Amino acid sequence: MTAHPDDGARSPGAALDRLGRIRLTEHSMRSLLGEIAELAQQSLPGRLETSVTLLTGDAPVTAVATGPLARELDQAQYGSGAGPCLHAASRGEVVEIRDMRAEERWTEFREQAVQHGCLSSLSLPLPLHEAVSGSLNIYAQEPSTFDEPARDFAQRFASYGAVVAGNMLVYESALDRARNLEAAMASRAIIDQAKGILMERFKLTADQAFRALTRVSMETNKKVRDIAARFVDTGELDRRPPQ
Repeated sequence: MTAHPDDGARSPGAALDRLGRIRLTEHSMRSLLGEIAELAQQSLPGRLETSVTLLTGDAPVTAVATGPLARELDQAQYGSGAGPCLHAASRGEVVEIRDMRAEERWTEFREQAVQHGCLSSLSLPLPLHEAVSGSLNIYAQEPSTFDEPARDFAQRFASYGAVVAGNMLVYESALDRARNLEAAMASRAIIDQAKGILMERFKLTADQAFRALTRVSMETNKKVRDIAARFVDTGELDRRPPQ
């Protein structure tokens, strides 16, 4: 196996090393998957385009693609509901097509692939999470592009990539939870501040003050937090609270 002949080619070892040194804090999920797709393209032999399919439930989407050929061939499979990338993503199995012209499993996809100049492909599963699976899809312009060393490397690379992408999914989920918690705490703080003003101004209990805010919220179809923030800023409610 030799590296991709383009100027940006990487050796297989360098690609795996780069994958292992990726810092999640410097990426979004999209940019991370983009780097995985580009590293695969640079590290495998032949004239290639790569993509990453994500499958949530029964809804596939191409998260990233290194060129129009990969994106179009992904879409061809989504349109027909069958093909190597969907098989790899949904069943967790490696799918290689050595010569697209002789492929008998997915005839509709085969015809479109040959028309677009793709004569071999390799799709590898990317198990990211219980609810999200995916595949790394490699489309080549020549038949029998992937020899045994290339296939072995591609499987190792996809396994490493799945771990990194899975970690990113967990990391982004944790960030979302932290942001939601921060927003909830900020909302509670402004509501408590508004309650305190109502309690002082109208001699209400804490429960009465909160009910006053929620009543205005229902009458105006606005969030309690927004009602509270406006009251703290302006000192005015749209309705006068009970005495």
